[in-house]
Amino acid sequence: MRYVFAFSLALLALPALAEETPPPKLGPNAVPITLDHAYLTEAPAPDFWAFFPFVKPQFTSSACGVASITAAVTGLAGLPPNAEDTVIRQPELLEKVGDAHWSEISAEEGDGIKFDELSLYAGKAAEALGLKITIDSFHPGAPGAMPEPEALAELRARLAANEASADDVTMVYFNQGVVTGDWDGPHVSLVGAYDASRDRVLILEVDQEWYVPYWTPVPVLLTAITRPAPEDQGVLAGQTGGLVRLSR
Repeated sequence: MRYVFAFSLALLALPALAEETPPPKLGPNAVPITLDHAYLTEAPAPDFWAFFPFVKPQFTSSACGVASITAAVTGLAGLPPNAEDTVIRQPELLEKVGDAHWSEISAEEGDGIKFDELSLYAGKAAEALGLKITIDSFHPGAPGAMPEPEALAELRARLAANEASADDVTMVYFNQGVVTGDWDGPHVSLVGAYDASRDRVLILEVDQEWYVPYWTPVPVLLTAITRPAPEDQGVLAGQTGGLVRLSR
């Protein structure tokens, strides 16, 4: 009877143990660069090598837009030539731009950035640094946007064009949880590479408290881009994403 009682206790404990088991760091839609970096050694991958060194952790929980824009514009500018010149940091870029709203939404517990604001503040950041760039965007989740097959074809075409050289850089506004399996909300990071042969894109994560760069299939990225932010995201509720490209 003692063994039966012990076995019964073990069965009762199983649900509790299952509840306490944490989910994996990344779900099935994201493969960390630590496990798969062959493309970066086999292909030129110009964007990865040009912009990865400038991708730093977002300095607040709401500053993914600032972190991504800082990485994009500093990567386009390149390493400063003089020893006394620093590589600009996120708070310094905010100060240079001097936009109170951008600083407010990027502060700890701030509202975060909307998709249309990503182009706006990228332009202001480039101007503050004296960079002459052009900006264009792709917003497949907007009302009346193209059907999914056309959007997927356009997304692949834009990723392929971006992969051709380091003269441009692309930021992606997407629902992070669709890719990582965790938080359900809008997020911004840089596109690091596009592996056309395997139809996947490398995300250079600025949310480095939780993640490292990871690959995700392009169809998954489109789903993440077009998923509206849920109601609990406040002023960002209903936001959909897309690509914002900065070109020299």
